[in-house]
Amino acid sequence: MNLILTESPQFLHPFLNNDDAENSIKIFDIALIKWNIDIINSLSKIDTVFIPEKSSKTFSFLKETFPSMEVKPIPEHSDNLSQTHLELDNSQMSKMEQITIDLNSMVYQPKNTNKTFSDSIKYPWDYLACVKNAIENHITKTYISPTAKIAKTAVIEGPCIIEDNVIIDDFCKIKGPIYIGKDSFIGMGSLVRNCLLNKKTTIGFNCEVAKSYFAGSTQIAHHNVILDSVIGENVWFGGYSGTANVLLTKKNVKYEIDNELIDTGINQFGAVVGNNSSVGAAVITLPGRQVLPNSVIQAGTIFGKK
Repeated sequence: MNLILTESPQFLHPFLNNDDAENSIKIFDIALIKWNIDIINSLSKIDTVFIPEKSSKTFSFLKETFPSMEVKPIPEHSDNLSQTHLELDNSQMSKMEQITIDLNSMVYQPKNTNKTFSDSIKYPWDYLACVKNAIENHITKTYISPTAKIAKTAVIEGPCIIEDNVIIDDFCKIKGPIYIGKDSFIGMGSLVRNCLLNKKTTIGFNCEVAKSYFAGSTQIAHHNVILDSVIGENVWFGGYSGTANVLLTKKNVKYEIDNELIDTGINQFGAVVGNNSSVGAAVITLPGRQVLPNSVIQAGTIFGKK
């Protein structure tokens, strides 16, 4: 079978490296493109993967990761075949000669069904929805690595994956479904629920982190509240900071793109914090705000206030 990976416009640049699939957005610390190919290949053997010609690093990554597959530049006639939503019965997959999905999409398999879905990811809130699908449908049992250290007073509730060398301190509550990547740390008294935390995520003392995605290698200091947010790689939050996720009007949150406010279609959405950013102590980031990569926000700021 041939897998064609097309490319459509997206607005994920604060946490997406367009030129390097291996180090771009991930699901359970797995590059999103590898996650998608693994699922499709498990249902129908992929012989050839076609990708946009300009994706040189992606080309090299796929050749190294999947040596049994051919990797070729995308045929010209396939430029307009991208699909925003794909739904297939698993029994049909083995009979297909070609599948086309977007490079920025996520393939997932809802539990208790015999179907495979692919949803395109155009905006950050699309990615949060995909993260929710991933943890709800692919984390159905609890796995705690034997090298993880869980305090006796910590509470683990619901299905979770807790990877190697994770430390969960006293009086924490971990509420699943949730993924905590290797070498992560959850500080004393913190509540972490329904999240995907990639490797080397540090959550400090007495924080609440919920329904959010962390790219990894990020440090959250004490008394922080991070809700419904997308946090890039190598980000620092000072103490007493937070991402507000609901407008006082309870209306849908809007997100600014190219000086235009886009309706997210949801009334709970926090912040998008770009890679390599530092957020000072006591910073409140208002709903739907974007912190560009490599930003420094001074302590005490209300970020996004007009």
